[in-house]
Amino acid sequence: MNILMVADASAGAGLQFPVSFTVVYVVGFIAAVTIGSIAWYNSKRPPGWEGKDRPDVVPEVKKENTPGV
Repeated sequence: MNILMVADASAGAGLQFPVSFTVVYVVGFIAAVTIGSIAWYNSKRPPGWEGKDRPDVVPEVKKENTPGV
């Protein structure tokens, strides 16, 4: 009976849910989806979408003459 009491006490203290760890993953996922969506809208249009307008919330990215230099 003494062993069960020790196991119950250690299980309750050591298995706390890592809320901050989960928040980092959720915020990272939202950032990745947002950045990916902006990149997708700024890329070439798929066939059939060439004449469509860009949404107002997506900024237009200008191409550089010498990228990466």
